Amino acid sequence: MAVTQLSAAVPSAHALPHPMANPGYGKRTAPGQLPGTATDFAHLPPREAAIAAYIDRLPNGADVSVKTLAKHLPYGQCALRTALNNLQRAGHLRRGREHLADSGSQHWITRTWWSRTARDDGWWAAFTRGAVPQEPPPTRRPPTRSRAYVLLAALGRSAPVLSLSHASCSELAPLVVEWFTRGATEDDVLRALTAGLPTPVHSPAALVARRLKDKLPPEPEPTPPPPLRVLECAKCGTPGRPEALPGGICGVCRGDTAALPRPSALSSKAVRSHAAAARAAMVDRRERPRL
Repeated sequence: MAVTQLSAAVPSAHALPHPMANPGYGKRTAPGQLPGTATDFAHLPPREAAIAAYIDRLPNGADVSVKTLAKHLPYGQCALRTALNNLQRAGHLRRGREHLADSGSQHWITRTWWSRTARDDGWWAAFTRGAVPQEPPPTRRPPTRSRAYVLLAALGRSAPVLSLSHASCSELAPLVVEWFTRGATEDDVLRALTAGLPTPVHSPAALVARRLKDKLPPEPEPTPPPPLRVLECAKCGTPGRPEALPGGICGVCRGDTAALPRPSALSSKAVRSHAAAARAAMVDRRERPRL
């Protein structure tokens, strides 16, 4: 109840115009989120829940910097910075940089990725590698017949002269699967099979096979390679591997002494070499004539 009341106190993204960031920057919604519900942020403290609800309503490309959010929310920059770090630890937000592999440019773009669905560190690590872990679907019995088979079996309802036997449906199903692979829908296949039918149709299976082959749509354009992504520490901005940034914070900022850089030990040969160079410099200085 407290979360709902505080969320209602925050201005709506539609009631108060929120500025967009420069083109290519700003909020970016993470893929594969679950549908929104009234309890998406109920696990968060009231302040973080209200800020999360506000950011979630903003469109992609909105300016979600601390300075801009402070102008549109009833919180100061210090409180907002703390709240955003808390949202990052809760798995709703990550900051980093992204390079579009097919852009032809070496420029890295600063990103703020937002997820209504809380993600763990493993999900964000996979996301930086270009993978999109899918949410487990609800348990259900697998279909006994393929999508392509069902379409062919029901073909006689749209065009009675194209009624097919079980054997014909099983034989022709791989041809329909190829249509689906190339992005065609059931309606696309039905139109290709039933438009302008000859009279009479002597062999429905032969006609369907011929049309599926002759009218096969072209292969889709190749999918561009996934962008290169690097996460950054929320406090110091240092880039690092996702495994080294649990909760979006690096080991140094967490106070982990094991993460502090240690001077590398010199070999005995290197020590002797440095000592000899120092002695030579001292001798050279003593023998140099004074002016």
